[in-house]
Amino acid sequence: MTAPGKLRVAVIGAGAAGLCAARHLAAHPEAFAPPVVFEASGRVGGTWVYTEETGQSPDGLPIHSSMYRDLRTNLPKEVMAFPDFPFDPSLPSFLHHSDVLAYLESYADHFRVREHVRFSWLVDAVSPAEGAAGGWDVTACRAQDRRVRATERFDAVIVCSGHYSDPFVPPIPGLETFPGRVLHSHEYRCPEPFAGRTVVLLGAGPSGVDLTLQLAPVAQRVILSHRQPPLAGLPGNVLQAAPAVAVAGDTVQFGDGAAHRADVLVLCTGYRYRFPFLAPARLGLRLTDHAVTPLYRHLLPPHHPGLVFIGICQKICPFPHFHCQMLFCLAVLRGARRLPSPAEMQAAAEGELRQHLGAGGSPGHFHRLGGRQWGYCQELARLGGFEPPAPVVRKIYEATVASRQQDVSGYRSLNYRVLSAEEWE
Repeated sequence: MTAPGKLRVAVIGAGAAGLCAARHLAAHPEAFAPPVVFEASGRVGGTWVYTEETGQSPDGLPIHSSMYRDLRTNLPKEVMAFPDFPFDPSLPSFLHHSDVLAYLESYADHFRVREHVRFSWLVDAVSPAEGAAGGWDVTACRAQDRRVRATERFDAVIVCSGHYSDPFVPPIPGLETFPGRVLHSHEYRCPEPFAGRTVVLLGAGPSGVDLTLQLAPVAQRVILSHRQPPLAGLPGNVLQAAPAVAVAGDTVQFGDGAAHRADVLVLCTGYRYRFPFLAPARLGLRLTDHAVTPLYRHLLPPHHPGLVFIGICQKICPFPHFHCQMLFCLAVLRGARRLPSPAEMQAAAEGELRQHLGAGGSPGHFHRLGGRQWGYCQELARLGGFEPPAPVVRKIYEATVASRQQDVSGYRSLNYRVLSAEEWE
């Protein structure tokens, strides 16, 4: 039984965002019952848990992680850490994925989060509870035996299920006729199987550039197809091409009229937002491949503020961002911060989207904050009554972005050191 007056909160997912949510809920026992974290896998870490498996795991669930064997972070540890839990200072700035997983495991241990996690429980359905008392009904089943299921009532639900596990495949005419191998970057693990092949990669986001750098030493030829300005610092045997517009047999046709034969197509085309346990329309939400709207401050449905989405945003410093979002939500759930009316929240969310579109932003890039993340976190901190990320985090982040633009091959050789809340070297 929950003590009277204490809020019972469910957290979906024990990756970085879910661990952060549970840690802060557990830190306020006067306001919250111990949180319940539902984690479909058998361990913490979410997308940072590497496995050589692709496709489906033995229990029939899709493989969640998009990690590849040699992945190193594209942000330095100095801007990645949760503000109250630094990385080991002896580590280099750009970390192997195993170091990030070890960090999240030590975070979970330090704040005693594991005792709140129900491992191998898969959330099936989350819906507003019927009746005047309100709340949320959460139905979950055992990952190994779906017949074992249970429904529980919570006062609030925090969704931390991530958005780097459901691959987005763009509609390219003729793609299904390609006779060679087609894979999404989600399924890539190591470069050796591509030795001596001609590989076309579609998309020059972080994974597209990374996989290009990994494949260039072993492949016969690598063609990186994208719509950005030419990237500086790629190996000499990499050809940059316009966006792919069609596939005819083993030939890829590009937007500038060029055509190249390929053995392998790697789709580095990003991921879709997917919440199979929700009925979005019932919550007043529109869910597309690349956006969830309207969400007040990218966090909560205006008419159902007991449901919180942590970590929807992209192009951010993820762990500090989750920290700010969670502290704001804590202030709301504890009653320390009153939300505007549902109509006001709806108007604010729709107004922010209109502003984004009016400035030439694409609908699919609404959650890509980039330079907007600093004002966003400062506003959450002001409203929630906590400290925003130190100015040095923004300075190192921006220095890293500039360094990456100058040399995508070499920027990870730099190491950063924080000197104060403002200064770095």
